[in-house]
Amino acid sequence: MLTHFAIAPSGFKESLSAGAAADAIAAGVRRVVPDAETDLIPLVDGGEGTAHALAAEGGGRLVALPATGPVGQRIGTHFALLPDGTAVVEMAAVAGLSLVPRELRDPAATTTYGVGELIRAALDAGARRILVGCGDSGTSDGGAGALQALGARLLDAYDLELPLGGRELMHLDRIDPSGLDPRLKETEIRVACNPFNVLCGERGVARVFGPQKGATPTQVEQLAAGLEHWAHVLTRDLRVRTDLFTGPGTGASGGLGAGLAALGARLLPRFDVLLDHLDLDARLARADLVVTAEGALDHQTPRGKVPAEVARRAKRFGRPVLALAGTIGDGAHTVTATGVDAYSSILPAPVTLAEALGRGGEFLTDATERALRMIVLGSRLRTAPQPTQATLKPDQALAVSGTQRPSSVR
Repeated sequence: MLTHFAIAPSGFKESLSAGAAADAIAAGVRRVVPDAETDLIPLVDGGEGTAHALAAEGGGRLVALPATGPVGQRIGTHFALLPDGTAVVEMAAVAGLSLVPRELRDPAATTTYGVGELIRAALDAGARRILVGCGDSGTSDGGAGALQALGARLLDAYDLELPLGGRELMHLDRIDPSGLDPRLKETEIRVACNPFNVLCGERGVARVFGPQKGATPTQVEQLAAGLEHWAHVLTRDLRVRTDLFTGPGTGASGGLGAGLAALGARLLPRFDVLLDHLDLDARLARADLVVTAEGALDHQTPRGKVPAEVARRAKRFGRPVLALAGTIGDGAHTVTATGVDAYSSILPAPVTLAEALGRGGEFLTDATERALRMIVLGSRLRTAPQPTQATLKPDQALAVSGTQRPSSVR
């Protein structure tokens, strides 16, 4: 009998926060199992909601301030201050894709300048440990904007400052680091990122994620060339000894990982940084069924997405895992290798993108109910008593045994 459910979703980009997704799933569970014990574990992966979630979990607070958004406008944003003095800078809160209007989605033009402003504000607040959450970015500038906000001068062959945006990286001649904020040398910066995301090469961030952010095929190749050039100049002028080209996490958030690594930041697998404080493993171990979810389930899910990580951990304890998703894309079947036992889209019928985003919570609740009713039905079929010959009429007994009644002789 299913009584205890661990509900561990990520957010649905531009539709539901992780917390709202967990609430929607729990509502669907209670429709089928009214007295269910539901352990809600909304998970962040460094993207939207990370600062808020870590502040709420750790007893910290959000600091609100204005900063430069991804298309250059001033926006209201925030970072978190935790009781131990750590500042949590969520890049999606100032340079996320959701902050880029659809008609302006051009990753060759967007900037991480606001990320550098948030880091500087955290330093002003006294933080000497900064955790940068990478995810849900709308940028592809390699973190160049963030370095500019922190005081680095990016110069072309005429000693002129580069304008903001990834398209400008091919014009970079040299970096003057003399104006970098000196407090950075006294600060521990950790970057919670997807280690599968690398800066350059065929699996480089421009080629993998550029189209999702609005880049045309021509722009993808221009950005890829610009980021490779950026890595060369960073390595040379900042005397970087680590691999900025294909090192794990260097491609995080449009290459922000590489830019921060050049300043001495440590690039760490995001789940090692973000999930362990939730006592996740113990909570999964207590569940009869684990339900996880994300906006899109596809070939990228096993490469560091929340459902795959939840499934891997749940399988250590032999727990069954159900994954729900806004859309099912190419390669979704590969998630079964991570430990997902069954998966399904939440969409009941073809709908517009606007409707899917606006009704995400409703669709997720309904989909949870549908999936769980199938699971309950399956468990009843397995446990239903099978009829014995002693309880059957003669004709039924023959059918069960496979014996045919002899035909009448005339």
